[in-house]
Amino acid sequence: MTVTSIRRAYQVVKTALHYGLDELIPSKVKPWYFRLLRCTFFWLRNQHKDKVGGERLKLAMQELGPVYIKFGQMLSTRRDLLDDEWAEELAMLQDRVPPFDSSIAREMIELELGTSIDTYFDDFDNTPLASASISQVHTATLKSNGKAVVLKVLRPNVEAQVDADLHLMSQAANFLETVLGHGNRLRPAEVVEDYRTTIEGELNLKLEALNAVKLRNNFLDSGSLYIPYMYEELCFTRLIVMERIDGIPVSDMAALKAQGTNLKILAERGVELFFTQVFRDNFFHADMHPGNIFVSRDHPEDPYYIGLDCGIMGTLTEEDKRYLAENFLAFFNRDYHRIAQLYIESGWVSPDTDIAAFEQAVKVVCEPMFNKPLDEISFGHVLLELFRTARRFDMVVQPQLVLLEKTLLYIEGLGRQLYPQLDLWQTAKPFLEKWMSEQVGPKGMASKIKKEFPYWADKLPELPELVYDNLKMGRNFVKSQNQMLDRYLKQQHKAHKSNYLLITSAVLVICGTILFNQNATLWASYGSITVGVVLWLLGWRSRPKKRKF
Repeated sequence: MTVTSIRRAYQVVKTALHYGLDELIPSKVKPWYFRLLRCTFFWLRNQHKDKVGGERLKLAMQELGPVYIKFGQMLSTRRDLLDDEWAEELAMLQDRVPPFDSSIAREMIELELGTSIDTYFDDFDNTPLASASISQVHTATLKSNGKAVVLKVLRPNVEAQVDADLHLMSQAANFLETVLGHGNRLRPAEVVEDYRTTIEGELNLKLEALNAVKLRNNFLDSGSLYIPYMYEELCFTRLIVMERIDGIPVSDMAALKAQGTNLKILAERGVELFFTQVFRDNFFHADMHPGNIFVSRDHPEDPYYIGLDCGIMGTLTEEDKRYLAENFLAFFNRDYHRIAQLYIESGWVSPDTDIAAFEQAVKVVCEPMFNKPLDEISFGHVLLELFRTARRFDMVVQPQLVLLEKTLLYIEGLGRQLYPQLDLWQTAKPFLEKWMSEQVGPKGMASKIKKEFPYWADKLPELPELVYDNLKMGRNFVKSQNQMLDRYLKQQHKAHKSNYLLITSAVLVICGTILFNQNATLWASYGSITVGVVLWLLGWRSRPKKRKF
């Protein structure tokens, strides 16, 4: 461990103890060496005894910096692991970091481009447009076409800082796993690994650019979502260049109302976008917080969204998509028995679960939601209640669904903010019914045939030869089986013959012995024994050899 790592580890421990995070671990699970280790830092005392546990954790992560702030934000979506109080505190973490020096930014941009900024850009603005924990954004104009662009560049040494902090997190998680036991509900090691996957994806800006290109292509002809154009020839691991957009932040309600934006249409399109990305494309923006979503200034009567920051994208398996769609439809139709069945069929809940009890628990949570406008209900609240229910039935939230849950919470927040009277069910149900009919009905069958047709068309010329080879193979197999059966029957015949001779010889020998003991004629007794011995020899010689079939 380097001096820098030791210094950082001490800083983390110091911050954790200053906020009394060690006191949040139940005493009954603290081993003796944990208490001894705490005593070695006797000068570090809890300075925030007046604050509740969730607030202490939030303040500690805020003090530790960007990596821990993002970790806290991710944890806030794991309502299956955390209590409401803790999750709500962590959700308030803000990713606001002072910008780094613009001369360093220029140097790093030129290092990625392999040439001077002036080669490709005019009017490079040294003042950052925005600054976050991972990257910083500057504006410029492209020399080639005069269009306004933004340059997003990673912070200096951010990879090393993230790697060091992730290493410390992993060690702390493994230690906590040992303290709490591997059967604990928090599963700290698993959570840290999920976070590692997420944040390491954000450190590769080239991947973000490719995600943006794919999402843009999915909605090229859409009037609902616009993704800025990526200049792929100028995109690298630590730098991306994209079209600069002019939109209104979705959280700026005053500006949206001032331009006469149709908020009802905007809210409905938000819901439609979520379901389209998840079920039609299986590729959804998983970081749709208000800072990444803007609204167009063009034709406010028919508005559309502008999406930024495609670093975190989500996908689902075909099975998960099918189960989710059926779950939603069963929910909209109040078929709680079907919901319970789906949870068991999908493996999200143990097959040993009492399905009647689980159905009743789901009904208690979901029934109050129906026939109410969005301003009177909270889908997020229902999710929390379902997670509480899940704990009782030992449900394990699948990692691939965590991003989906977070995105759904963001969508609800947007809908509530834009148009509180939005009927989420009436907006989502027709879409899901149409999707399901396309998947399992005649349309679904035709679509699958159409999708697989090029493959089968390519294989069609080989079909006669494959059929002939298989028929020939089948004929040879039948012939082989008949030969084996014939050998088996012959062997069984020989075995029966041998057994007959052996049994007969034994009978004759026994009879001869009895006659001899009863003073019978000598020729009768000896003759019987002699014939028996001869038959025994014949039977022994005629035994079939062992064969493998």
